[in-house]
Amino acid sequence: MSNSKKQNDNNCSEGVFFAPLEKGFNKVITPFEDFLHHQTTSGLLLILTAAIVLILVNIGFDDIYNYIRHIHFSISLGDYWKLDKTIHHWVNDGLMAVFFFVVGLELKHEIIAGELSNLRKAILPIGAAIGGMVLPALVYFMLNPEGVTAGGWGIPMATDIAFALGILSLLSRRIPKALITFLVALAIVDDLGAVIVIAVFYTDNIELSALIFAVIFFAILMVLNFAGVRRVAPYLIIAVALWYAL
Repeated sequence: MSNSKKQNDNNCSEGVFFAPLEKGFNKVITPFEDFLHHQTTSGLLLILTAAIVLILVNIGFDDIYNYIRHIHFSISLGDYWKLDKTIHHWVNDGLMAVFFFVVGLELKHEIIAGELSNLRKAILPIGAAIGGMVLPALVYFMLNPEGVTAGGWGIPMATDIAFALGILSLLSRRIPKALITFLVALAIVDDLGAVIVIAVFYTDNIELSALIFAVIFFAILMVLNFAGVRRVAPYLIIAVALWYAL
């Protein structure tokens, strides 16, 4: 058998053709893809990157970090419309919206058919979340009753839900499912409560037109839901418009 014949047989297996370098790349890429799709990977990457950033900022690279954080990315339609945000805001206002969407789906599942479908079970994490907001705010206010720092009482109210879920994913096999559900629900309720506090007590002005559009888009999503629409595209289009309004 000639060398070219052997080469063709190696590149073609059970009717599947492999490019000359494909198998070699797969040996490198496949383990990396498996790692990325592993359940604990997101939590591990989150904690690792946070630790790296803390180290870099504290050894004199804070200027570089802040420069990267404030690089602008924009989407525009000529001179008619432009959406311009820094990397910091794209993460906070963009990626975190996707994150909360996924977490919200998990919570909805638990409320409809999971651990929180029973009102008695749901009261405990909700009560714990409220306590987790009120107590830190009271402690802060006791230590800062007046002056320019007095207005910061809302800062310690929120649990960092991304880190909470990241740590839970690392420990998922070692702790009971009921405890994970309880902590997830607590973190979500706590974070939503903190967002409400920010909206009510820390908002300088309200854009009524944008708020009205947000309510309209939300109502359309509810109608699609009750109508039994199961295609992704209508929800995605309206959700992007809702995101922009908010």
